[in-house]
Amino acid sequence: MNFSEIKEVLVAELGEGIVLNSIENVPQPYLIVPVEQLPEIGTLLHRNEQLFFDHLACITGIDNGAEAGTMDLIYNFYSIPYGHSLMLKVLLVRNKAEEPLPVVPTLSHIWRTADWHEREIYDLVGIRFEGHPDLRRILLPADWEGHPLRRDYTVQEVYHGIRVRYEDRDVPASDS
Repeated sequence: MNFSEIKEVLVAELGEGIVLNSIENVPQPYLIVPVEQLPEIGTLLHRNEQLFFDHLACITGIDNGAEAGTMDLIYNFYSIPYGHSLMLKVLLVRNKAEEPLPVVPTLSHIWRTADWHEREIYDLVGIRFEGHPDLRRILLPADWEGHPLRRDYTVQEVYHGIRVRYEDRDVPASDS
């Protein structure tokens, strides 16, 4: 199936209530879907016999910065038996430093691969996945401060007595 055919199946199955904005005049077309409809769309993508997206290859979290005030999640799905793919994009309002992290429903109950992808995004970008069975840091220590892939992230100077941030002039010379 091509992108237009996949989009037609989604609209036919979910009805007019579904909001699908598509970006088709790019090398990798994608659908922009509302965050609240993500679980319903995910279930349809996986269970519909015409679509059968059995593989969630990747989820990417992007912080567009405080000026833009948005964050994006990009989902890459693939149907191994049918050989077609789909990219979905979810737009989120970016939180300010004193506000709670943005929240998105988990897809880990549909695709097992979402488990680690969602944990990585939570850890590095700071987006919470509601309903995730084990949402905790995966790459950084549990008590690490902040989310390193956020545009406003400031590296802490010291972690448990270990200096983790050096100025260029302070970097120890290598022996090689």
